[in-house]
Amino acid sequence: MTNPPPLAGIRVLDLSRVLAGPWCTMTLADLGAEVWKVENPDGGDDTRKWGPPFAAGESAYYLAVNRNKKGIAVDLRTPGGQAVVRALAEKADVLVENYRAGALAKYGLDWETLAKANPRLVYCSISAYGRTSPMAARPGYDFVVQAEGGLMAITGAADGEPMKVGVAICDVLTGKDATQAILAALIARERTGRGQLIDVALLDSTVAALVNVGSAWLVSGKTPGRWGNAHPTTVPYQIFATADGMLALACGNDLQFAALCRRVIGRPELAEDPRFVRNAERVRHREILIPLLEGIFAGGTTAEWFGRMDAAGVPAGIVRDVPTALSAPEVRARGMIATVEHPTIGRLELVASALRLSDTPVVPPTPPPLLGQDTDLVLAEVLGWDAQRIADLHATGAVSRPAAEGL
Repeated sequence: MTNPPPLAGIRVLDLSRVLAGPWCTMTLADLGAEVWKVENPDGGDDTRKWGPPFAAGESAYYLAVNRNKKGIAVDLRTPGGQAVVRALAEKADVLVENYRAGALAKYGLDWETLAKANPRLVYCSISAYGRTSPMAARPGYDFVVQAEGGLMAITGAADGEPMKVGVAICDVLTGKDATQAILAALIARERTGRGQLIDVALLDSTVAALVNVGSAWLVSGKTPGRWGNAHPTTVPYQIFATADGMLALACGNDLQFAALCRRVIGRPELAEDPRFVRNAERVRHREILIPLLEGIFAGGTTAEWFGRMDAAGVPAGIVRDVPTALSAPEVRARGMIATVEHPTIGRLELVASALRLSDTPVVPPTPPPLLGQDTDLVLAEVLGWDAQRIADLHATGAVSRPAAEGL
C-alpha cells in the first residue's frame, strides 16, 4: 500500500508568476501539497503569453511549471480580491510570492500583516536582489542576473562574448533554493510552532552556484575566464568532434585518463608521458594534449568511440539535441515524460518531476490549470463560502472563472 505523499495536508498559497516561484510551488505540489495558484483575471501569469509555441492557446512555458495546482483568478486591486487572499493566507501553511518590494504591503498581504493573523505561516519572498539589498526595489529577470552574477562571464567560447545558459538557470536555481528553505522552515515549525519569513534572491542563488569558480577567485585572485566546453582545472573534460558527430568526454581522474589511452584510443604511451600522467600536468600541457586527442577522435564515428569508452568505464556521452534527449530510453524508463489529459488541449506530454521517493512518492501529475479554473471550488471548499457570496465576488470583478462551459 502506498503511503501519502510527503507534503500531504500542507496548503500553499501561490502568489508567484513566471518561473522561480512557480517552479518552487510546482515542486511542493509534486510532493503532495495543495497549491492554490492565484492569477490576475486580466491575462494571468505573464508566461501564458510567452510563445509560440502554444497548445490550444496555452503556452509551452506556462505548461512547463504549473502542473498539480488549483488555479484561481483574483484581482488584488479590489477590496474583495484582497479579502479572498487574506482569508486563504489564514488557511495556508506556506505563501510564496515574487512581487516587487513593498507591492503587497499596500494590499495588506505582506509578511508582517499576514503573520499576525496566522503565526504558523511560512512566507517565502522571492526577488531578484533580496529584501535587504540596496537594489531591493529593482525588478529583475534571469537574463539580467546571469549577467550580473558572473555566470555569463564564464559561459561561452574563450574568444567569444559572454553567453547565457540555454535555460533560465538562475530562476530554476532560485526555485530550488526556495523549496529547500520552505521545507526546512516547515520542519522548524514542528519544533517552534511558528512560521517565519524566507528571503530568497536570484542574485544570491546565482552567486552561490559559482561554487568552485567563485572559490578559485577568492583563493587565487585570478579572474576566471570562459573555457567554452572545456574545464578550467580538469583535462580532458570537453567536447570532441568525431567523424560524424560530437562526443562529451569527462576524465575526472588519472585512472580514467589511463583507461582512455590504453583501452579506448590505443595510445598507452600518452598515459606514461610525464606531461600527461597527472591531471595538474595535463592542465599545464592542454595545448599539446587536446590537439592530439582531436586528431584521434576525428578518425572514428561517435558510436564507435562511445562504445569503447563505455566498455572501458571512461565517462562519456553523445551530444544530443532536445528531441533525442527526451526520447532516450533511459529518460523514458525513469518516467521523466508524463502524459495528462488537459481540458482544452487533450492529451498533453509534460516533463515530469525528477524526485524519486520509495515510501512516499510524488503525486501523479495533473494538468496545469486554465486561468481561474478552480476559483469557485477553492472559495467553497477551502473557505466555506456560499454560492451567493461567491456570486457577489464575481459581480464586482474581484474573482473570475473560465468562460468555457463546464470548467
